[in-house]
Amino acid sequence: MPDSVKPDFFRRMDESDDELFYQFPRMVVHIDDGAIAAVGEIYASLIPPESEILDLMSSWRSHIPASMATKRVVGVGLNRAEMEDNPALSEIVVHNVNREPRMPLADKSFDGAVMTVSVQYLTRPIELFADVGRVLRRGAPFIVTFSNRMFPTKAVALWHGAGEAQRTAVVTQYFSSSGAFEKIEAIDRSRRPGPPADPIWAVVGWRKAE
Repeated sequence: MPDSVKPDFFRRMDESDDELFYQFPRMVVHIDDGAIAAVGEIYASLIPPESEILDLMSSWRSHIPASMATKRVVGVGLNRAEMEDNPALSEIVVHNVNREPRMPLADKSFDGAVMTVSVQYLTRPIELFADVGRVLRRGAPFIVTFSNRMFPTKAVALWHGAGEAQRTAVVTQYFSSSGAFEKIEAIDRSRRPGPPADPIWAVVGWRKAE
């Protein structure tokens, strides 16, 4: 990913308001069972028990394992009906992070944050990643998981133009450019034992000490 981020990188085929695209609930998962299990394993391995967790671009399911003890999970998304049906969420915030990356959340209020198969839709990712840093406590992980699935008309041009291996580098650059994270690392779960399943990759960064 080039050091200079150009506006054209974040253009989409469908530039209509995101609220219009997501106004009707979609009570479906966007990755298969094997991929869902892999995402859950990643989250459980990196987020301590009894944490307060931010679920970004949340919807019908968060893929946080039911066996994982949490203190509080706050979903930030666009469709209230989807989030109300999400058993993992204890609080719901309807908010468009593409229109306004600064979220209506208090500073240093979470022990971890996740974004599941949605990073491809961000039009202002660096600003949002910086704001995630604002709401995380020192040393907290932000975990971004993604696959090769997408709504093509809402994914940004940069994502369309990147190959699967390059997309990990794109997300890593979002973390680095935000200035809020350290110890950024990639996790590759694209090939796993067992039946064929959707590939999963993750990038995690840890909130810098101030």
